[in-house]
Amino acid sequence: MSTRHGHGLVLGKFYPPHAGHHHLVRTALAACERVTVLVCASSVESLPLAERVAWMREVHPDALVVGAVDDIPVDLTDPAVWDAHMAVFRAAVPEPVDAVFTSEPYGEELARRFGAAAVLVDPGRTAFPVSGTAVRADPAACWDFLAAPVRAALTRRVVVLGAESTGTTTMALALADHYRRRGGVWARTRYVPEYGREHSELKLAELRAVRPGADWSEVAFHTTDFPVIAQRQAELEEEAARDGSPVLFCDTDAFATTIWHERYLGTTSAATGEIAARGRQHLWLLTDHRGVDFEDDGLRDGEHLRPWMTARFLTQLARTGRRTVVLTGPHEERLATAVAAVDALLAEGPRLADPLPERR
Repeated sequence: MSTRHGHGLVLGKFYPPHAGHHHLVRTALAACERVTVLVCASSVESLPLAERVAWMREVHPDALVVGAVDDIPVDLTDPAVWDAHMAVFRAAVPEPVDAVFTSEPYGEELARRFGAAAVLVDPGRTAFPVSGTAVRADPAACWDFLAAPVRAALTRRVVVLGAESTGTTTMALALADHYRRRGGVWARTRYVPEYGREHSELKLAELRAVRPGADWSEVAFHTTDFPVIAQRQAELEEEAARDGSPVLFCDTDAFATTIWHERYLGTTSAATGEIAARGRQHLWLLTDHRGVDFEDDGLRDGEHLRPWMTARFLTQLARTGRRTVVLTGPHEERLATAVAAVDALLAEGPRLADPLPERR
């Protein structure tokens, strides 16, 4: 593209943003001194405007990304409707615009109303054969066209939790392996390990650095430990969701950490609870202690605690309204139950609402 512009504008719903949108912005950045990206969202849409703005800012740090709520009906044939939309656009982008970059038929009229040049970019979507409609209908089929923050938002997150030595790690690993075997995008299915165990190992190592003969029974936990565990667990989960498949398996989560805080100290933690409340998980698989032999690996407290832990998990999962499936029986039966529950979750999808209808 030989023509160099001053201020370029890219406007869209970005519901959600995909590779075609990013190609549009990068084309504008290459052709302009500066670029504004205007994200317009209606109140009926499922993904908040603030999230879409944040995603576009992350992917395009060299552009100015702003947002606007636009609940005006879409009618490309009605001048009055165009005027109403332009009032929203102008309020969000008051500076003069030299070029408007779109891949849509309305690009010419939009540019005319901004008093700018119209630049049509890949209208046939040959560079990136994807659309927002296609992503909303089947995110998994469009997964490779989505940037990391969007994948993280749309990933279905499954937590495996339970008392000590009830097979949570075994189950989480087995589920990740099951879905990887589907191939394609599913081959990237991730597993998030339990950070609490690593934290416990570090505490024991620190104690043994002072007293080489110390054992697990001498390790003391404090209220300050649990927000650290919960926060790191949440960070590991988020990192994996940005880089995996449409489903993610987590060996525990920040919510489970609130129960472990109660188990070790007999109280709850507001800080840990706040971290758990920010979680974006969708399904909790509780491994029953019954029928599973207790194995002491040197970091466990005893078989007698397992019934209380199982009951407490059940109570708090129900109280907080978390979607829960209890896994019982031998491993093969548990895995089959878990897969059925995960398949049902995936079949539901993210359920993104349709945008406002467009009259042509």
